[in-house]
Amino acid sequence: MKPKIETTEDGSSTLLHPKYQAHYHSIFGAIEESNHVYINAGLLYVLSSLEKQDVKQSCSVLELGFGSGLNAFNTFLKTENLPITINYVGIENYPVSIETIKKLNYVTQFNVAEKALVFKQMHHLPWEVQHQISDKFTLEKRQLDIFDLQSKNQFDIIYFDAFGPGAQPELWTAPIFKIMYAALKEGGVLITYCAQGAARRAMQSVGFTVSKLPGPPSKRHILRAVKF
Repeated sequence: MKPKIETTEDGSSTLLHPKYQAHYHSIFGAIEESNHVYINAGLLYVLSSLEKQDVKQSCSVLELGFGSGLNAFNTFLKTENLPITINYVGIENYPVSIETIKKLNYVTQFNVAEKALVFKQMHHLPWEVQHQISDKFTLEKRQLDIFDLQSKNQFDIIYFDAFGPGAQPELWTAPIFKIMYAALKEGGVLITYCAQGAARRAMQSVGFTVSKLPGPPSKRHILRAVKF
């Protein structure tokens, strides 16, 4: 069964997974959630830290749940005019069909008709290969079970955008966050929309320092976990 496309409160698309009955993005605003959680509280926080350290502006991003490609496309758009090189890796165990992707309205909602080809490219390019999307943005999509991730000290930030604990509780446990912790560089950040107490405690149990931050519409809090 294919995911069902729904329109969220900010006008942008989300998908409803037929098996888990879970949405890929918030029904209260898919783009608004992406901006609030992954861009503003996540990526821009990391870039600010890198700038303070006066280090080369290169950032490695890992997304757990590539899905619709919204967060990857949003990251590309937000950083296109910044002095930064982004190396983006998206993990997705169940890729969304091109037929479904064609019906998503992110290009229209971002008002970036001139970038329509980029969004199309992100989904059409082969998996398991790093691709140069622009001079400053590379993308590698991996069809991989997150339990099989073996990256060590590789990423500056992880967008942890898995389905919620109610749908996939196994993805919010200490074994997963131990893998995430290992994959991050020292000082690296994991950002997620979920602020469930059990998930927070699982992050802390593997070494993360975790902060609650204000959430987007309909959510009181989100979590930012740092590897010190």
